[in-house]
Amino acid sequence: MTNRTSLAALTLALTALGAQPPAAGATTVSSPSVSWKSCPTYSDEVIRSLGVTQDHVANFRTLMKRLECGTVSAPLNHDNPGGPKIDIAVTRLAATDEDHRLGTVAILPGGPGGSGYLDPILRAALRNDEMAELNERYDIIGFDPRGVGYSTKVVCEPGPRGPDKPGPLTKESARKIYDAQVAANLKCANSDPDFLRQLTTDTVARDLDQVRTALGDRTLNLLGFSWGTYLGAAYRSLFPMHTGRVFLDSPAPPWTRFDRHIEESAAAVERNFGRMATWLARRGAIYGLGTTATQVREQVVKLVTTYDKNPKTYTELPQPIDGSAVANLAGRNSTEWARAGKALSELRTAKATTAPPTVKELLGAQMRAPLPGTPEMTNMTMNWAVTCNEDSSRPSFDTAWHDYQRLQKRLPATGRSWGTTALCSGWPLPVRQATLKRNGGSLVLAAHLYEYMSVYDWALQTRRVIGGTVYKVADDVHVSTTKVPECAAEVVKYFETGRIDAGCPGLKPAS
Repeated sequence: MTNRTSLAALTLALTALGAQPPAAGATTVSSPSVSWKSCPTYSDEVIRSLGVTQDHVANFRTLMKRLECGTVSAPLNHDNPGGPKIDIAVTRLAATDEDHRLGTVAILPGGPGGSGYLDPILRAALRNDEMAELNERYDIIGFDPRGVGYSTKVVCEPGPRGPDKPGPLTKESARKIYDAQVAANLKCANSDPDFLRQLTTDTVARDLDQVRTALGDRTLNLLGFSWGTYLGAAYRSLFPMHTGRVFLDSPAPPWTRFDRHIEESAAAVERNFGRMATWLARRGAIYGLGTTATQVREQVVKLVTTYDKNPKTYTELPQPIDGSAVANLAGRNSTEWARAGKALSELRTAKATTAPPTVKELLGAQMRAPLPGTPEMTNMTMNWAVTCNEDSSRPSFDTAWHDYQRLQKRLPATGRSWGTTALCSGWPLPVRQATLKRNGGSLVLAAHLYEYMSVYDWALQTRRVIGGTVYKVADDVHVSTTKVPECAAEVVKYFETGRIDAGCPGLKPAS
């Protein structure tokens, strides 16, 4: 079933008194405006569930008193501006130094499907002292893209979750998953095709320009994270005259093929495991996985094979431990190497009937229902629709199975943590990829040297397509730039002056 919310009726603007009437058949459309309203209220428990530590709950509440909340009406289909409307939820933290205000920074959330409604607080004012300075001379704008949170959205039943039994993925099981995914794709896309076909990056970029107009800003400065970097690139390409400074952290690639995304991300995970293996080898006496990177790799590959042949089930864990669980631990970023190394060490010697403690800690988290009153932070239907609307691969089963087998052979330590490339197979709506163009505006691409969710080379590819300057972050952690005080200070300096250094150290491995 599809649950659409807040779909407004068609509205027509009145022509001004004495103005020339529109040509026959033409429709006059009013300029968008913000319908301001009271902001939501959240319990302390909900606030903490958003990642706010107890000592910052009072600060969060203080910032909520400053936050302005509203909605902007946007066309369901921007090619038909006089047609049905949807609501885009928007928030604003006004600059604290109004006399020296420089403009507006719009924060572009990740996903696709991520909420940006509370980003002026969570990603700026409350992140750290350095990021809080951005709000001194800039208004900070957050929004929920169409399909997410407090904006108009639909909900589809999710597709298949994965194999029905532990161990290596067999061709028979892969075929069942593939057929179930095709059926789920058809059911979802056909449940509300008018709305779902409009879930694309370009459409969200046009919604954002409606927000800009409604707020009365001549230009928007953009701070994008993950998928928000692709949204930023699309907005900048479509509306160069309305784009100011742009900082994009962990850039997405300038293409949207899902099969290629899996292939290049998976290869980056395996490369980064080489760094992890070297780190663990230097601490061989602690982890017992070997004293050289080669020995550590051999131990992990052996663990993948061993647990695939003999998966172990523990009542404390939601899933059995098989080769995919081992590969998951081997694919962690550097902030988790210490705990992941300990978990791998525990699996190497585990004999008890209870889950080893660090394995339980890292793999035992259960999916919990959100607390009452919790804002939606991710909408998976929006993620699904945008991904598939822009994916031109949509492979056959034979192609997807061949790609999966090749990936397993090439990536023996971490490849088992990946599924097939068939997420969008059978999606019936037409492919609609974003518009990316080069222009001379200010643009910084913050590329993380070793990360895999946004592969470093993707920033170089994006620069070749749309221009900009690459800012190197020497870590493997997705969208970490604003989390590191030294790096965050440079982000703020960029928005204030237009200048930025060549890079920053990023987050360091936990010792």
